[in-house]
Amino acid sequence: MIAELKPRPNPSAAKKFKLHSPFQPAGDQPEAIAQLVEGLNCGELHQTLLGVTGSGKTFTMAAVIERVQRPALILAPNKTLAAQLYGEMKGFFPENAVEYFVSYYDYYQPEAYLPASDTYIEKDAALNEHIEQMRLSATKALLERRDTVIVATVSSIYGLGEPAAYFEMVLHLRRGDLIDQRKIVRRLVEMQYTRNDVELRRGTFRVRGEVIDVFPAEAEKEVLRIELFDDEIERLELFDPLTGALISPLARYTVYPKTHYVTPRATLLAAVEAIREELRERLKELRAAGKLVEAQRLEQRTRFDLEMMLEVGYCSGIENYSRHLSGRAPGEPPPTLFDYLPKDAIVFIDESHVTLPQLRAMYRGDRSRKETLVNYGFRLPSALDNRPLRFEEFEARAPQRIYVSATPGPYERAHSSRLVEQVVRPTGLVDPEVEVRPALTQVDDLLSEIRLRAARNERVLVTTLTKRMAEDLTEYLNEHGVKVRYLHSDIDTVERVEIIQDLRKGVFDALIGINLLREGLDIPEVSLVAILDADKEGFLRSTVSLIQTIGRAARNVHGKVILYADQVTASMRQAIEETERRRAKQIAYNQKHGVTPKSATRALDDILEVPGRSFKPAKLAETAAGYALSPKSPKEAARLIKQLEERMYRHARDLEFEEAARLRDEIAALKTRFARG
Repeated sequence: MIAELKPRPNPSAAKKFKLHSPFQPAGDQPEAIAQLVEGLNCGELHQTLLGVTGSGKTFTMAAVIERVQRPALILAPNKTLAAQLYGEMKGFFPENAVEYFVSYYDYYQPEAYLPASDTYIEKDAALNEHIEQMRLSATKALLERRDTVIVATVSSIYGLGEPAAYFEMVLHLRRGDLIDQRKIVRRLVEMQYTRNDVELRRGTFRVRGEVIDVFPAEAEKEVLRIELFDDEIERLELFDPLTGALISPLARYTVYPKTHYVTPRATLLAAVEAIREELRERLKELRAAGKLVEAQRLEQRTRFDLEMMLEVGYCSGIENYSRHLSGRAPGEPPPTLFDYLPKDAIVFIDESHVTLPQLRAMYRGDRSRKETLVNYGFRLPSALDNRPLRFEEFEARAPQRIYVSATPGPYERAHSSRLVEQVVRPTGLVDPEVEVRPALTQVDDLLSEIRLRAARNERVLVTTLTKRMAEDLTEYLNEHGVKVRYLHSDIDTVERVEIIQDLRKGVFDALIGINLLREGLDIPEVSLVAILDADKEGFLRSTVSLIQTIGRAARNVHGKVILYADQVTASMRQAIEETERRRAKQIAYNQKHGVTPKSATRALDDILEVPGRSFKPAKLAETAAGYALSPKSPKEAARLIKQLEERMYRHARDLEFEEAARLRDEIAALKTRFARG
């Protein structure tokens, strides 16, 4: 039998989702799970899960997936929350394929042109190979198995390789098939694998006699060995690249391309001709308009890219030609992760009140930047089609959706056929009491409230409207004997984590900030949240922001919130009414079932600066020590830069993106300093 080079279904698709958890659904979870499953089975396109903080929304999502036995995509608003969800889902489904799909750049500076200063900014990026491997693993899982959960960010609506071309390039191997060794090698090269007979790394292969070792692009610790006898595949097996130990023999294996942008040779040649034709038309337009500089620039850049594509199959910025490579019409949406999803998949949109506005905003910002590049001759007009999806295109492509949020927005409420509440927490905790007090005496009243909490060894969070007020209030409270700190965006990452850790330890009693929603301050020791100037309408005092801020006190059994205001605004009224409604339901449930609320607990060394990001004392000390170093010479600087780069890549591999980005900035500063010196 001749080895196949065309895609075909994989028999491993029959595995079932199996949820592993020591807990059983409790509180509102059983009813929420049942309603969501019923909605999915009835074909409802939009549903909303209104889940309060601490109600176990992630467990509910996992239980729904197990009940319906369908592939799922979970969208998160940022990488760190995605990392947390990924870790939790891996714990819930250890026997199934839980994958991670986020932007594979640790650092990304997009190509741009600033006409006012005639400044061209080249694309600059630091690729995270581990994330790239996880992205490839995610699409492979979608192709091969039904029991797949993908945790992704909004990068999922950005252009990806054309699925048809990607499928066409896979290499199927079966024991006993007849295939020439040179054909295997040629196909691997076409899939952008590189030959390296010295060091076997991800995305490379080596040839030793009739043995070909391939390190699959989507694999982490497994290498495929192909043993040939003449033109017959005699043996297929996976082995550990470090020890060489056999992992398992195989009857068949599918090798996937090294990148999503791989293109068959015939398609590439057709695309090159289409690009040349577009270039000719565009040059005519520019010259007719008297834009000779732009025409010369565009011709030089595009012809160089075409030569690279013909020689090696790709070029820097090849994604800007994606419309021609995919054969799509002008203006047609690009292929994305959604093109790889099965039609019956479920999409969970976590923190939908944040994620949906992000999805709406991606297209416009990208379009503005690229239009400037096109107008000034840096890119062909077809580059405009290398873009994220418009929101209406996302709506058309996304299958059944479940929006998850404690504060669903207008879109979710308007489109959802059912809104499922998960208000009762398994722990029995209830939302905090909310009280309105006059703003005229807010500072002195706050002072006395902080002293009361400090006497009970409890903590206080205070929100202000400006940085200046946060700093002035901190100074005033300090003068009156209160141990207090402030927290805002000017404070760097390490210091911010230390501040939160000290608050939990009781080093100080109150923390003052502006937008505490983004800090991830779900701290069990906090029993009071004070919102100053609560009647000043705006983003920080909107209904959604107030409800989210009120939830900061929901981890403590003595939780209370004070809104300082001279009048009750519409946002305040709605937030108070919603909180009271939830409290009534939670208290009634506890009384009916004899549940005694208990404060949430969390180990002191598990400090979350943002969801999904934990800092241990040793790691914190290591980072702080690195920053304490101050090189005195270029030689010392080079040594430190090397150490920081190693640490940066380690944090990136551990999905600690904020820390990696901060180290990257420190490296850039060191390079600039000693380059000038």
